[in-house]
Amino acid sequence: MSTVANSDSAYFPSEQSLDSRSTEKLQSRAVGPDVLRSLAILLVMLVHLPVEATPSMLVGIRTYAWLGVDIFFVLSGFLIGTQLFKEVSRTGGIDLKSFYLRRAFRILPAFYVVLGLYAAFPVLRDAPTMQPFWSFATFTVNFDFDPRVGRAFTQAWSLCVEEHFYLVLPLLVLLLHRRIGTPWTFLMAASILIAGLVLRYTIWEHQVGTLVDAGKLREGFAVYLRDVYYPTYTRLDGLMFGVVLAAARLFKPELCKRYAPPRVALPLGLAFVATAIVLFSLRGPLAGTNLFLVFQAQLGAVAGFPLISIGIALIFCAMLDLEPVLRRLPLPGAGAVATLSYSLYLTHKSVFHVDRLVFGEETLKGGFGFAVYLATSFAAATVLWFCVERTFLLVRDRVLAPSK
Repeated sequence: MSTVANSDSAYFPSEQSLDSRSTEKLQSRAVGPDVLRSLAILLVMLVHLPVEATPSMLVGIRTYAWLGVDIFFVLSGFLIGTQLFKEVSRTGGIDLKSFYLRRAFRILPAFYVVLGLYAAFPVLRDAPTMQPFWSFATFTVNFDFDPRVGRAFTQAWSLCVEEHFYLVLPLLVLLLHRRIGTPWTFLMAASILIAGLVLRYTIWEHQVGTLVDAGKLREGFAVYLRDVYYPTYTRLDGLMFGVVLAAARLFKPELCKRYAPPRVALPLGLAFVATAIVLFSLRGPLAGTNLFLVFQAQLGAVAGFPLISIGIALIFCAMLDLEPVLRRLPLPGAGAVATLSYSLYLTHKSVFHVDRLVFGEETLKGGFGFAVYLATSFAAATVLWFCVERTFLLVRDRVLAPSK
């Protein structure tokens, strides 16, 4: 069985990878999701890397490495959507208890361990200030997440978005799968897309743009993060297009083959991503007061996220069809990085901070700093994966094993 059909989250592969004794299971891992998952976490790590420790060849990429989160969102939408659609097609319903328990075993143990370390050992915090711990513990920190109040453990915002997605999507699939067909599904997706565009435009015009026009660039950036970048209701594009891709490939495979073969989907997806990057490339509110640059930034904030999400979904669609080709390519380490991606996501910012304390910021520059950050980040993630993630996944498999 393909990992695509069996995976639970974009942050890590399915439990098949836990059983190293089963060669057949290991061989069944899909390469495409692993490659995208690995790329996503490496981009996220790069965007949080201090610029002085970034090799010169990666500085340009670092500017746009935040789109690694959007890759995660598309993957999550596709993988969770596929899982739910297959279950409801096979059984006519969804075992909500089993689904939510599986999500809890996957997400909560490692997350709460890292959050507990942040609470117990302030020296580990990657910034001197931090949002209230209850907001992290309840996965609500991405609402009103003002970086002027607290900046430590900021990467948790995207986990909040995914948790809200996990809570709502199974209920929607259960309620609507017999009531709406393909036209209504695409109408709903279009409505979500348009609502996101209107909402981000309105927020920009009445909140961000006002501060930019007044020359309050730092405040404008903080408000942009708080009201546009972090909230769940402004970041549904990636998850939505992932779900739409899952529905299209499962229920309308002939349409995918006809209208989105790899020779079409891949270049078109790259074109969408490139267009979005152009819109984001001159983020004037953060860099200057030129009105043209401000306009470019507004276009990116309003239209950039859906363009990126559509592009990633199309690229992923092509990769799924090109799986036999990807299997023949030398991609060493992709599976290992994908397996560690969730632990890396949780720990890398704190590890970077501790590295600076241990080695000194002056030492961690250029290639040496980059190598140290990579080595220590993967070491910490490996420990968290073996001690916490893997342990609770094995417990989950025993708890949720079907009774004989």
